[in-house]
Amino acid sequence: MSTPVLTAVAWPYANGPRHIGHVSGFGVPSDVFARFQRMSGNDVLMVSGTDEHGTPILVQADAEGITPAQLADRYNRVIVGDLQGLGLSYDLFTRTTTRNHYAVVQELFRTLHRNGYLVPKTTTGAISPSTGRTLPDRFVEGTCPICGYDGARGDQCDNCGNQLDPIDLVNPRSKINGETPKFVETEHFFLDLPALADSLTGWLKGRTDWRPNVLRFSLNLIEDMRPRAMSRDIDWGIPIPLEGWADRPDKKLYVWFDAVIGYLSASIEWAARIGEPEAWRKWWTDPQAVSYYFMGKDNITFHSQIWPAELLGYNGKGANGGQVGPLGEINLPTEVVSSEFLTMSGSKFSTSRGTVIYVGDFLREYGPDALRYFISVAGPETQDTDFTWDEFVRRTNNELANEWGNLVNRSVSMAHKNFGQIPKPGTLTDADAALLQTAKAAFDTVGAHLGRSRFRAAAGEAMRVVTAANRYISDTEPWKLAKDPDQADRLATVLHTSLQVVSDANAMLTPFLPHSAQKVHEALGGQGVWAALPEIREVDDLVSEVLPEGPVGVGLPAEGRSYPVIMGDYANEQAQWSRTEITPGTPLAKPSPLFAKLDTALGETGPEWAPIAK
Repeated sequence: MSTPVLTAVAWPYANGPRHIGHVSGFGVPSDVFARFQRMSGNDVLMVSGTDEHGTPILVQADAEGITPAQLADRYNRVIVGDLQGLGLSYDLFTRTTTRNHYAVVQELFRTLHRNGYLVPKTTTGAISPSTGRTLPDRFVEGTCPICGYDGARGDQCDNCGNQLDPIDLVNPRSKINGETPKFVETEHFFLDLPALADSLTGWLKGRTDWRPNVLRFSLNLIEDMRPRAMSRDIDWGIPIPLEGWADRPDKKLYVWFDAVIGYLSASIEWAARIGEPEAWRKWWTDPQAVSYYFMGKDNITFHSQIWPAELLGYNGKGANGGQVGPLGEINLPTEVVSSEFLTMSGSKFSTSRGTVIYVGDFLREYGPDALRYFISVAGPETQDTDFTWDEFVRRTNNELANEWGNLVNRSVSMAHKNFGQIPKPGTLTDADAALLQTAKAAFDTVGAHLGRSRFRAAAGEAMRVVTAANRYISDTEPWKLAKDPDQADRLATVLHTSLQVVSDANAMLTPFLPHSAQKVHEALGGQGVWAALPEIREVDDLVSEVLPEGPVGVGLPAEGRSYPVIMGDYANEQAQWSRTEITPGTPLAKPSPLFAKLDTALGETGPEWAPIAK
């Protein structure tokens, strides 16, 4: 029976091109998972977009002498191009500066406020003495007063996981210019986390099958549950939809209040774009639906605390009670799938520090599948992992080129040369049957790992089938059988067996390597689309009919604006999570190499655009 599976992917921030550290957390893992779920017959909705509000965009736009909207427009297109090039199969990749997103965000705010979970409160905020501009929590750093970690942010300490306020920090400093912030009184709307604490705690303690690192971090958050500001002193963001606030140019909703709502608003926009305005409910209000949220570890708190709290309050499930909002009771996350950091020479990827490899540069030089494979087998799944060019070269050459590419090439080449088609097998030997059984059984093993987001283990098991097939070919020596006319039937059987296992392995590697999987499908004589790839489409802004009253507030994005989105036709792809029996007599052509081997010197020098520092 098909299950609705929401794949909610963290929203990349639109202040610059994304680097490979970003996509190792939110991009590749989510797409591997979504592709596997589609191949398994489940109804997948994969959504995200560019996150375009907040102070960092405002600061950068000022520095470049352009408006925040112009900056967001520029990098939205760059990011869309990079993610489409990487093959991320979004049903919709949109943005947070749409009329639809404003409408959905303001709807959640109004209901949370009406239910008593968003309350005004005077607090202390940090501002820059030199500019007078508000410093958001994450732009203030200092020493954690709880664990002593130097590098804690104004909203939380990544070392101990505790929630903080900027004024709590010891020796606070601005990340923008290093100056000491000035703290002033200001009024904001706070999400009443204490009123939601019991419901949130009960929900979190029921998440027994999450990755241990994510669950430990999340449970630590409930030990210090305090109200959290959900508005900011800033003129770039979504207006607060209440009388006396909506027209204020200096008060906007906190970027992290609106960004997490983007998963819902993107789903609503997707439904409107396919002409079925209520279709989003299948993934959001159906109790049978499941939802998986993919991100890096620095965003755990917003997905395992803030977003579930917003949903509980919207559903009227906190201590204050309340009525379910007009959209209906909305499902909480099934799992928060967070990766650790991909580092470079021991340092977190950072544009400002120059430790960066941009996705676009990588794709132009080495293509998407080599990067997707590296992230899957050597990425930061449960612990920080260092990216090195030497390891990238080793994985590409030894595993993709020598193991997988070589298996495909020699199996298809020998069948093409000797038969011109997929040969009909004769009687199977124990060795033939054993390999076929190994490959068939691996679907369950690899699938079990993918269903639990254990991508490294899944890829390893799939590659074990490849290794077994290569060993089988070495043992059966079909090149010798080809020299003896009396062994024609045996040669046909060996090559048929090899080609069947190539087909099996290709299916298991499809979530990781969708571009090359299509090539293998065609090398085996397959027609049509095996693994569907995403498309960039230019669309006009809209507001879904699900909110007939339209956007509420002021400062809305202009009507009639167009922008690029990522969508795709994935329903008609042929890829499935099971053995597809190959058909004897299918014509075969001489194959082309699947993966080019890299010069081993690359591991010592790096490319010109990302040289290894000596």
